[in-house]
Amino acid sequence: MTDRRWILKASVLAPAALAGARAMAAEGARGPKLTTPCVISTWDFGVAANQAAWTILAKGGRALDAVEAGARVPEQDLNNHSVGRAGYPDRDGHVSLDACIMDEQGNCGAVAAIEHIAHPISVARKVMENTPHVLLVGEGATQFAVEQGFPREELLTPESRAAWQDWLKSARYQPVANSEVGTYGKGAAPALGTPGGPNNHDTIGMLAIDAHGDLSGACTTSGMAWKLRGRVGDSPIIGAGLYVDNEVGGATSTGVGEEVIRNVGSFLVVELMRQGRSPQDACKEAVARILKRKPEKKDIQVGFLAINRQGEVGAWSIQKGFTYALCDGARQDVLLPGQSFY
Repeated sequence: MTDRRWILKASVLAPAALAGARAMAAEGARGPKLTTPCVISTWDFGVAANQAAWTILAKGGRALDAVEAGARVPEQDLNNHSVGRAGYPDRDGHVSLDACIMDEQGNCGAVAAIEHIAHPISVARKVMENTPHVLLVGEGATQFAVEQGFPREELLTPESRAAWQDWLKSARYQPVANSEVGTYGKGAAPALGTPGGPNNHDTIGMLAIDAHGDLSGACTTSGMAWKLRGRVGDSPIIGAGLYVDNEVGGATSTGVGEEVIRNVGSFLVVELMRQGRSPQDACKEAVARILKRKPEKKDIQVGFLAINRQGEVGAWSIQKGFTYALCDGARQDVLLPGQSFY
């Protein structure tokens, strides 16, 4: 199990954030507690995403607007190869993206295997608001996006193309869990034949509570690198990659999406919180159920991040290395480690 030290990115965190993180160390095993409004998100790139969301929340804006704005930040980051326009392609060289969004009223929208559209999170919101459907996929999702005014673009960047061509030399398909020194999770490349780095992590999942006490969530990814064409993970699946219940709280997931789908993971976390579990305990139990069914899965990575209506936050994963970012009026730009079993 990971210890309780707080991981801070010195290059992006101010001294005030360090003081805030130290204060959180005294908050105990239940995890940190935030004041509203607040926003949390997965991985180190969640820090910048939270900043974008906070500009809306701090002005009294709606949580739904905040998570959409936040999710768009990694989607447009050309250095992020697990989310958005610079995501690594499938085994045939096609970049396909997945995303979903959910508001305080239970409204939700999603797109899966969408191509040539840089901001799938915003298309997911259009599905929610402008159609009677929840999920659009593939060519139909792309067609809908273009009809809604989203530009059609080539998403395969030169860097991603080079990484794909390098992978083709071995064509080994083996998702590898993240580590503290940075290998790979669901949204990035297998270790063999692929350049590595500490920022190649995974999906971004975001959860926010606005000044009115309302919750919303968003999740967006380019999925597993070198995946089979048409593969869809948990990220666009309501109840798997994301679930929000305004009476209870919200949860999102990260890691190998197939295992999250099999356990309807984010819905499970929220239901455990409904039964009285803290977000930390709920995330731990959801991970434990994956391992109980398939103990051999300890070699992959799955993690959950959750927040309840009281602002309590929890994060738990199979393996150490999973981090999450949080932000409220008192403590901003903070990056913390989730707890883990291994």
